[in-house]
Amino acid sequence: MGLENVLKLIGGLALFLYGMSMMSGGLEAIAGDKLKKILERLTSNRFLGVAVGTGITAAVQSSSATTVMVVGFVNAGIMTLVQATWIIMGANIGTNITSQLIALDIGKLAPLFALLGVIFIVFLRSKKLHHAGQIIAGLGILFIGMSMMSQSMTPLRDDPVFLDLMTQFGNPFLGILIGALFTAIIQSSSASVGILQALAASGLIGLPNAVYVLFGQNIGTCVTALIASAGVSRNAKRAALIHLTFNIVGTAFFFAVVRLSPVESLFMSLTPDRPVAQIANFHLFFNVTTMLLLLPFGKLLVRFVTRILPDRPGDLEEGQYLRYLDRSILKNEYPIGSVAIFIIQLRLEVERMLGMARDNIERSFSAVKSNSEKLQNEIERVEDYIDYLNKEISYFISHMIAMEMTERESVAINAYFKIVGNIERIGDHAINIAGYADLLQNKGLKLSEKALSEVDTMRDMCLQALDVLYAHKDRPASELLEQMQNAEQEMDDITARFRSKQIERLMAGECNGEACVIYTEMLTDFERLGDHMLNIAQAVNISNIEELRLPQGARDSVSGESSTTETEA
Repeated sequence: MGLENVLKLIGGLALFLYGMSMMSGGLEAIAGDKLKKILERLTSNRFLGVAVGTGITAAVQSSSATTVMVVGFVNAGIMTLVQATWIIMGANIGTNITSQLIALDIGKLAPLFALLGVIFIVFLRSKKLHHAGQIIAGLGILFIGMSMMSQSMTPLRDDPVFLDLMTQFGNPFLGILIGALFTAIIQSSSASVGILQALAASGLIGLPNAVYVLFGQNIGTCVTALIASAGVSRNAKRAALIHLTFNIVGTAFFFAVVRLSPVESLFMSLTPDRPVAQIANFHLFFNVTTMLLLLPFGKLLVRFVTRILPDRPGDLEEGQYLRYLDRSILKNEYPIGSVAIFIIQLRLEVERMLGMARDNIERSFSAVKSNSEKLQNEIERVEDYIDYLNKEISYFISHMIAMEMTERESVAINAYFKIVGNIERIGDHAINIAGYADLLQNKGLKLSEKALSEVDTMRDMCLQALDVLYAHKDRPASELLEQMQNAEQEMDDITARFRSKQIERLMAGECNGEACVIYTEMLTDFERLGDHMLNIAQAVNISNIEELRLPQGARDSVSGESSTTETEA
C-alpha cells in the first residue's frame, strides 16, 4: 500500500468523520431543545422508551451521543435509571441508520448531496435552512469519505501481510478486541462500522470474520458514556454501565449463536453480492435481537448494576462540591445535547444555591433574636459555600456560552448568570444581618420588643418572597414578576414605616442610640433583599426560563441557642 493510498485512506476517514459531525451539528441546532423535551417527558413505558431512544439515535447517528445525553439527564435527576435503560436499548437500534444508508449504495449521489447542502449554507439566509444544509452536505461528505476509503484499500487485496491479518479475524477474540479498541479510540460505532463496510466493499473481509469485529464495535461504543460518567452521580455511572452490560450480554449470546449455527451464511445468502449490506443487516439483527431478549429484564438490569455499584455513605462528599454540574461537559464529551443538558444541570445547581441563601436569611434573622456562636459559624460556613457556588457556576457559564446554541438557550444561560449574581448578593445581606446580631451582643445591646417584633415581620416577608420564587412552578413567568413587584414594593413601604417608627422611639427615649443605628443598617439590608429578589424574577420573565423551585430536602434547619439578656435598647 503506497503513500498515496495511505493519504487517501486518512483523508477519506477525515471526511467520513467530518460528515458525521456536520450532520450531528445541524440536527443539534434544529432539534437539540426538542430532543431534551422528549426525553424529559418520557414515561416509564418501556416500548415508548425504546422508540424514543431509537428515533433520537437514528436522527443524531450516534448511540454514544444518546447514551451520554441520558447519563446527563440521570445525573440531573430528571430521569430514572429504569427510563434510561429503555432509551439505551433503543439507542443501540437507532445507531444502525448510518450502516443501512451506506448499504443502500447511494454513494454515487454523494457529490450532489454535498453541492445541495453547500448551496443551502452559502446562498440561503434562513437559519433553519442553513442547518438543513449542514445535514445534507454532511451526508454527501460522509459518502465521499466512504468512497475514498474503499478505493484506497483496494490494493490491500494483494498485500500478503494485510491478508494474513484479515485471516486472523477467524480468531474471534482478536476480532472482538480489534473492533472494541478501534471504536473506543474514534468514539463512534457508526464510523467504525462504516469503515468495516469499506473493508468489505474492497473485498478485504467477509461476514464470517466481520461479525466478531461487529461484536467488539458494540462494546467499544460504550467507552464514551463511561468517560462522561466520571465525576458524576452514582446513578449516572450506573446508566453508563447498563449500556456496557447490554452490549456484553448481546455479544455473549451472539458469540454462541455464531459458533453453533450458520447464521452468518443465512445473511450472506440474502444479499450474496453485497457484502456491505450483509454487515449492515447483521448489525441491525444483533441489536434488535439483543433488545428483544433484554426488554423483559430491564428492571433486573438496573438491580444488577446497582449491586455492582451500590450506594456508599461517602458518595455525597462533605465540604464544598457541585452536585449537578460536572467538568466533563466542558471537555466536549457530550457530542449532542450538551447545551440542553447543561441548562438542566445549571437550573438544579442554581436552585440548590438559592435554597442555601434562603436558609441563611432565616438563620440571620434568628441570630438577631437569639444569637449563638454555633449559629454564626453555620451562617459563615454556608456563605462560603454560596461564594464557592457563585464562582464555580460562573466559570461553567463563561465556558459554555462560547458553544453553539439556539437563541433561546443563549438567553436562558445569560439569565442564570444574572440570577446567580443576585443570589450571591442575597447571601451577602444575610451575612450583614448576622453581623449586626454579633455586634449587638458584643456591645451588650439588645433591640426593644417593638423592634424585635418588626424583625419578625421582616424575616417573614423575606421568606415568603423567596418561597414565591420556589413555588411558582405552574404559572406564567409574568405572574411571578407581578407577585415579586408587589412584594418588593411592600418591602419598600415597610422599610419606610419601620424607619419612621424607630425615629419616634429614639425621640421618645425608648431605645438606645447606638442600637438604633445598627437597626437602621439592618433595614437597609432588608430593603435591598427585595431588590435582588425582584431582579431574579425579572431575569426569569425576560428569558422565559423554567421558574426556580426548592428541591426536596434542600433546606437545612439550624436552631439558634438562647443568648443571655443584655442591655435593652
